[in-house]
Amino acid sequence: MTDSFLPSPANLGLVVLRTRASVGAGTMPYDAEHLVTGWHHHDLHQIEYALEGMAEVETAAGRYLVPPQQAIWVPAGLAHNTTLRSARSASVFFDPSMFPAHLCDRARVLAAVPLLREMIVYALRWPITRDATDARADTYFSALALVVEDNLDREQPLWLPTSTDPLVAAVISYTEEHLATVTADDVCGALGISERTLRRRFREETGTTWRTFAAQARLIRAMALLTQPGTTVLGVAAAVGFGSPSAFNRAFRACTGSTPADYRRRVTGRTAAPLG
Repeated sequence: MTDSFLPSPANLGLVVLRTRASVGAGTMPYDAEHLVTGWHHHDLHQIEYALEGMAEVETAAGRYLVPPQQAIWVPAGLAHNTTLRSARSASVFFDPSMFPAHLCDRARVLAAVPLLREMIVYALRWPITRDATDARADTYFSALALVVEDNLDREQPLWLPTSTDPLVAAVISYTEEHLATVTADDVCGALGISERTLRRRFREETGTTWRTFAAQARLIRAMALLTQPGTTVLGVAAAVGFGSPSAFNRAFRACTGSTPADYRRRVTGRTAAPLG
């Protein structure tokens, strides 16, 4: 990705990607060891598919994890901050007129089914910055938009809430830094609050309980660790705080529909398609 498309601290806000209004849709590849875009928004809808590595997208509503073989939908106008870690990904940008309005309210993570990911990779031949479009590209992106729309109802629970409340933000930070061993008592002791205060403030600010948050954070961290070379299912289970492999397997399957071992094979067992 060229620097000209990244918002700088002095230029946060709308990022205009296409150079011609007649171009209704197009793509952009990303290849970064570590990249933080800063807060910005587009005038186009975006779906980003992670081929390798991890992407994380933060919005006002929460933080969304995008591991390999997953994609994230970011509607036009939604302020977000994207972090890429040793990532290769591809984004498709669509004019808002190509999607119904009810799908444009929030970010969503979805499984990149084989048809969707192959169509995204093929679409890389038509960059969003091209000077003109043609009937073939228009037809292809119209078909891709329909595939994306069909998959937006299959949302994956790969997000964690955020908070501007200093106490709740500290709870979230402490929990994520100590996932292997953290308990509610640990959080309360570290921050000098009662468990009653933890329960009340956390639910008021995030809409969920601390225990539910911790469980989801453990599973999301596990998904990230399972994509890294040299890890074992047993080691990942211990690293995120599961006392036994069987408990880890049950929780992971309930969240993702597959075992940790099957998930790792699926997301790392194939050669990624080239970016352009």
